[in-house]
Amino acid sequence: MKSNKQLLLQYAGFGFQLISLLGLMVYAGYWLDVRKLGPSFPFWVWLLPFVALIGTIVKVIKDTSKK
Repeated sequence: MKSNKQLLLQYAGFGFQLISLLGLMVYAGYWLDVRKLGPSFPFWVWLLPFVALIGTIVKVIKDTSKK
């Protein structure tokens, strides 16, 4: 079993990765919306972070499930 310090560092790293990924996906979505669709509807700004969040949740479930 992992110690409390190792678990804290693991979850802190996960939190940093999640915030970074969501920020990157929002920026990429904004860039795509402005370049491709125009500023009328923020389609990619909503879709990319949502897909990234779903993928992250699936990864967490796989990593934390008992094998």
